[in-house]
Amino acid sequence: MLAKSAEIMAAKRQTRRPNQHKVAKPVRPKRQQIATWPLYLLLIAFLALYILSQGSAISIIFGALAFFMLIILLVMEFVISGKEEGFRKSMVEIVVAIAIIAALWISLRFILNTNDPIDVVPSCSMLPALQRGDLIVLQGISPSEIKAPVINVSKAAFDSMTNNIRNESLVCLYYTRNGNSGSVSQFERPGSNLGLFRFTGNSYEQVSSQPSGSLVRYQCGAQPVRFSNGTVTNEAYTKSITINGTTVNENLNNSIVVYRTIPQDYFYSLGDAFIVHRAYAMLNVSGDYYVLTKGDNNPALDMQYLNYPPSFSYLSGVSILSIPYLGYLKIIISGQLLQPSGCNSTVVH
Repeated sequence: MLAKSAEIMAAKRQTRRPNQHKVAKPVRPKRQQIATWPLYLLLIAFLALYILSQGSAISIIFGALAFFMLIILLVMEFVISGKEEGFRKSMVEIVVAIAIIAALWISLRFILNTNDPIDVVPSCSMLPALQRGDLIVLQGISPSEIKAPVINVSKAAFDSMTNNIRNESLVCLYYTRNGNSGSVSQFERPGSNLGLFRFTGNSYEQVSSQPSGSLVRYQCGAQPVRFSNGTVTNEAYTKSITINGTTVNENLNNSIVVYRTIPQDYFYSLGDAFIVHRAYAMLNVSGDYYVLTKGDNNPALDMQYLNYPPSFSYLSGVSILSIPYLGYLKIIISGQLLQPSGCNSTVVH
């Protein structure tokens, strides 16, 4: 009886044993992630080559390659993230990132007291103080906090100046005469003389003297300029200005400001919506302030090139910090690949 019971129990164990082993599910091979780090290295390399080759034709190629590489990386990161985590989650992450950036921007605007706390130097007009591609941080201040001489001007005199801006926009140039013909140049030539010329936008017209009643009077002189190849020559330069009997000389310790141009400005017609230049002098027009500005590497004030002096309300702020090279990304994205004129020479102050 006991032996029979043992046989029955053994038979039951034999019948249950196959059911105790579960069938293993097939393991789905994990999708191999595409490595993007080589593309990031290429982006950095193209950016570096673009910066190092500034002034040559090949820099445009490197700039374009950096731009397209950036677009490719953005698309690849979105696609890879969408396949791994789902496109809906990826979109949520993008929205969150944009919200964080917007919050940081609003915070900077509040802390620095300006609507435009960050800008980029797009040209070489502020050499050597600021380089093309520098990222600058701006702070909003009151007129009294701008470092520049303040000159009181009547509203009638200021209105007369702005209504006759072509008579006020005179530049210093070297000129040579050969009978009835002549030529002008920014740089000194054998036998050339200094003179004042009216800038018409297409050509220069010499004036014997500044028109009577001009608010700003310019004093011309020579300033040495060093080119990238090492040569040095003299440049026709505005050495000082006189307003209402007060003479003002260039001071490289004055504030560097960023201002917005207006459609009537010559700089605006060139596509420059914002200008990064140094304050030369402040005009107090019955309590309203206007700024005369000049690039450190330019031979003349902005107003001498048919640009109206910006009012204080058009100032984004003063530069308080500059970070080299970071602004080149914006320059490439905005399509300003060509190096502007004036980058191969620096005024020797």
